[in-house]
Amino acid sequence: MNISETAAAAGSASIQLAVAKTDVKNNALAEIAKALKQHSDEIVSANKEDMNTAEKNNLTAPLLKRLKFDKDKIADVCAGIDSLIKLDDPVGKTITATELDEGLKLYKVSCPIGVIGVVFESRPDALVQISTLCLKSGNAVLLKGGSEAVKTNRILAETISEAGEKAGLPNGWIQLLETRQDVAQMLALDEYIDLVIPRGSNDFVRYIMNNTNIPVLGHADGICHVYIDSDADLDMAVNITVDSKCQYVAVCNAAETLLVDNKIAEKFLPKVKTALEEKDVQLRGCEKTASIIDVKPATEEDWSTEYLDYILSIKIVDGLDQAINHINHFGSGHTDTIVTADKEKAEKFMDLVDSANVFWNCSTRFSDGFRYGLGAEVGISTNKIHARGPVGLEGLVIYKWKLLGTGQVVADYSGSEAKKFTHKSLEN
Repeated sequence: MNISETAAAAGSASIQLAVAKTDVKNNALAEIAKALKQHSDEIVSANKEDMNTAEKNNLTAPLLKRLKFDKDKIADVCAGIDSLIKLDDPVGKTITATELDEGLKLYKVSCPIGVIGVVFESRPDALVQISTLCLKSGNAVLLKGGSEAVKTNRILAETISEAGEKAGLPNGWIQLLETRQDVAQMLALDEYIDLVIPRGSNDFVRYIMNNTNIPVLGHADGICHVYIDSDADLDMAVNITVDSKCQYVAVCNAAETLLVDNKIAEKFLPKVKTALEEKDVQLRGCEKTASIIDVKPATEEDWSTEYLDYILSIKIVDGLDQAINHINHFGSGHTDTIVTADKEKAEKFMDLVDSANVFWNCSTRFSDGFRYGLGAEVGISTNKIHARGPVGLEGLVIYKWKLLGTGQVVADYSGSEAKKFTHKSLEN
């Protein structure tokens, strides 16, 4: 099939999947987890081929870590599927119920979006997470992963498709795209595709946004900040900084810039430098930072760079307001955290920082669909539309209005003898 036929097939499948019962979807998820375990040897073998090719092509260490999909990763994604099964079905929920008049009742009810196109990085686990989230939320999905994972993605998509159809899902609900040309063609198919979710570099996401009429949900960069306030516990601040930067450097919620209040910079910076250098983090700093610790000079470009590597830029600021201004100017609206013992400062930070995730005294790495209890995520949205932050099940449904009448016509509610609407809530 060409891409147009593929998208059309997904569209047909999405209509059937939208009305699939919860037990059918949960049974399909269970069959998918079982199939992944049964085919683990083949999946790992395919991944080793991708890894060998990537190493020959000098893929960087952080990206190789993303690409690796061994039996431990398979166990992790299967555990994620088990958690997803236990979550409530987001489809068919009554959001509001209103009596417009006697015998005329209006319901706002959640429903799937339809066909979702997701373009993601070279992380095979993302393919499993995205496809199963789309299944549970009743959406068909077109998937395009990074070319480095082509063999792994192929066997994963085949395994998931076969297991899903065996469990009664419609043929074509999951489709795999493999080339850049496929993506370019997909972006023109607004008659079939309802939403595109791109994951990747700033330039790539901007390209997607500028080359399609399909609504786009996602984020361009993950330029996340840790701000160490003058009232911070310094040991806590060191731990949070190291975790935010180093727990997994190649992801969008890893910290890229450390902001430090001038009042505690001389005490804090030597402590955090030692801890970060133990993790082989290269430090870049402003002039004030360089006067306290030995760092590579930071440029203006560093404040707006997503390293996705063991590099951290450090800037000393004159208090909370300057920290907030810096984040809102250079940040990407993803995740930012403040470390402080002062509740009022923390609340001001969380109110005024214009990001999808704002934290107090905890690592930026917590901004994750699985950790939020959303059943993993298809991505992180910095948009200000129906979904923001980690996009899990609730971000993959929209709603429709259902009006139930008993013969009413609008003419009865017009003119001098018009009937009156009651607009009474039926929620209680």
